[in-house]
Amino acid sequence: MENKQYTLDAHQHFWYYEPVKHSWINDEMAVIRKDFLPADLAPILHQNNIDGCIAVQADQTEVETDFLLALAKENNFIKGIVGWVDLRATNIEERLAYYAQSSKIQGFRHVLQGEEPFFMLQPAFLNGIAALAKHNFTYDILIFPKHLEAATELVAKFPHQPFVIDHIAKPYIKAGLIDEWAKGIKAIAQCPNVHCKISGMVTEGDYKNWKPTDFTPYMDVVVDAFGINRIMYGSDWPVCQVAASYEATLGIVKDYFKQFTIDEQGLFFGGNASSFYKI
Repeated sequence: MENKQYTLDAHQHFWYYEPVKHSWINDEMAVIRKDFLPADLAPILHQNNIDGCIAVQADQTEVETDFLLALAKENNFIKGIVGWVDLRATNIEERLAYYAQSSKIQGFRHVLQGEEPFFMLQPAFLNGIAALAKHNFTYDILIFPKHLEAATELVAKFPHQPFVIDHIAKPYIKAGLIDEWAKGIKAIAQCPNVHCKISGMVTEGDYKNWKPTDFTPYMDVVVDAFGINRIMYGSDWPVCQVAASYEATLGIVKDYFKQFTIDEQGLFFGGNASSFYKI
């Protein structure tokens, strides 16, 4: 099947809810303090004419990676996995070679938003990023705006490594802050090996009182910076449910991209993700 024929949700999660493991789910997010599994997502994707998804790690262990791999083996609509591996490990080459045996694992991610910016520039981490290329693994960059400068330095060191920014680098939408974030986005987009997921926006807005137009200026910046060929749709389900249903989350971007051609919409809603993750 050609890449462009797939419609893909390029960013979502599965878990068996455990209070300690998922301690990041605070009281405001109590609605997602439960299990979310493929059987829950499959009908939602079907109802919204989406062929498949990329399942992304939510816990920083290889147990998590193996959990997602097992789900993908049982559910064909999970087209790829972004797992976790300790990129700073001295045996990183061995671990990547192990996971390269699976066609379902497309790349890896670390929750860099929980680290100081310098974390991603330390030699051990850079060594891990350098090792990804041998196995054609991608890397998802999960950061806040304060990390954009360091992230730009990171991606510039590896011009042939495919990177994708998750959740448009989590701008402070609820506070209406845009200028510093926009400056950082425009800078990192100058690196042609970097893509961006238009995802995770509703949970950066006002959970209870957001409106679709809150997100338009941020999408304008991302689309202008990255162009139509380096952006992709992601729902961030089930996390999005803290602020919006799957349909409402999808509706925000569907309405925005109505101004684009059918072919351009096809790139955003699956073509680019299929190419990036080699689905």
